[in-house]
Amino acid sequence: MISKNNMKNTIDDRSNQMNNRECLTIGRIAPDFSAITTQGPITLSQFRGKWVVFFSHPGDFTPVCTSEFIAFAQLYPEFEKRNVQLLGISIDSNPSHIDWLIDIMQFTGIEMPFPLIADRDSEIAILYGMVNPDRIYEQSVRDVFIIDPNQRIRSILTYPSTNGRNMYEILRLIDALQVSTTYNVSTPANWMPGNPVIVPVARTFDEALQRANNPEGLQCKRWYYCFKNYDELVQEGIPTVPEKKEGL
Repeated sequence: MISKNNMKNTIDDRSNQMNNRECLTIGRIAPDFSAITTQGPITLSQFRGKWVVFFSHPGDFTPVCTSEFIAFAQLYPEFEKRNVQLLGISIDSNPSHIDWLIDIMQFTGIEMPFPLIADRDSEIAILYGMVNPDRIYEQSVRDVFIIDPNQRIRSILTYPSTNGRNMYEILRLIDALQVSTTYNVSTPANWMPGNPVIVPVARTFDEALQRANNPEGLQCKRWYYCFKNYDELVQEGIPTVPEKKEGL
């Protein structure tokens, strides 16, 4: 029987777990996990070598989440082109997930091409800080973790339950991260694929002076504010050395 005391103890236990959880930040290795999904058992580590968009949603059979899953499914070929694996998660059960995805397929004709994780005990949600601590009844927040092929966290996005995510922005951010990773450059505000990129800031006085004189191949407005054409960057084809995988 669930009593008020039992509920309070459960909430306190969950709160203590979240308070004791190691803080996940950009640059950290994404914690591995095993889970039951709508496509069978998985582990996060099985996707090593791929980019992963790991996202949570508040609950099945909810309108904003339904719109997001439809949008993710419609753009799935674009994620595949970028070597991205989509992984969804909420604290609903696997039967609930299956029923919801069947319902979406029945009224849209769209079949979900990616797994949806069942996290009934909130273990994974707590591990990734996806549980809203302000609610008596636990609910996953709308988080997005972008994880690189070495399983390092490269971006963390959090949205309120009332507002759906922009899938095109997630794709744009993946494009930017992949360009930065491959060519050791940065991307400016509102960057889109094909636009000029920002080269690393000069590290010495002499290099700064050279930048101030607008060296060939760069467009410098200031010694610390230099751009390179994207096409030239790709033509030069000078990728950075991939990160060495742990244990190898």
